[in-house]
Amino acid sequence: MAVSSARGVAVSETTKLARQLHEAYGSGLPIAPIRDLLPPGDVAAAYHIQEANTRKWLKQGRRLVGRKIGLTSVAVQKQLGVDQPDFGMLFADMEVCDDEPIASGRVCQAKVEAEVAFVLDRDITVEQATMADVIRAIAYAVAAIEIVGSRIANWDIRLVDTVADNASSGLYVLGNTPMLLPGLDLRDCAMQMTRGSDVVSTGVGHACLGHPLNAVLWLARKMVEVGRPLKAGDTILSGALGPMVVVQPGDRFEAVIAGLGSVRARFAV
Repeated sequence: MAVSSARGVAVSETTKLARQLHEAYGSGLPIAPIRDLLPPGDVAAAYHIQEANTRKWLKQGRRLVGRKIGLTSVAVQKQLGVDQPDFGMLFADMEVCDDEPIASGRVCQAKVEAEVAFVLDRDITVEQATMADVIRAIAYAVAAIEIVGSRIANWDIRLVDTVADNASSGLYVLGNTPMLLPGLDLRDCAMQMTRGSDVVSTGVGHACLGHPLNAVLWLARKMVEVGRPLKAGDTILSGALGPMVVVQPGDRFEAVIAGLGSVRARFAV
């Protein structure tokens, strides 16, 4: 993977920080923010840390099955002082079946958000991919709940913290109603997520970079740029349609996205 070099950061430092984050995944104990240990705003160094752990996990036998896109809300981008999304890796052991119980503590400081997921049936390996390339590559869209988590204590994150931490990834759940793109209104599709009988998050398709496909196009170009192009079979979590919600043991969430049906995430007591 060819990521631009981190500026002014010793390899030993990024290796140490990668190790700390990797250990936090295993222990479930979050660590202090790492941003003060890197040059201000050094996103390249943060991606080097993410990539170091990606390579370690692949060597350990984890299977790479897709990507997640984060920071697709303009409001959140402004909050973190950035002008583009970020990305993280999805592995096969991060997928949870619809309504399957999720053990307490499986994700560190878990929160949930509802989004549109896409599954590809063609590679996207061309430089400067177009929207036509993206649409042609997508097999179907499906409703999804992402269970995000942070290995940074108290979710005290800035851009480099979340990027290094695999874009604050955790688990994900795909719905069981795959839909072809023709006829779907993904720009104006309404989303509602409930916890029990309470509505806890609402949103709409264009909350994700104006359209969920805009986020996928950004990702496709970025993945070619960094040397990990999207492949047939990859799952893409395109970004939140509404606010994240903190998870408590025993919670059961259901997200309904117009045109895509529903999906559930259930947490054991």
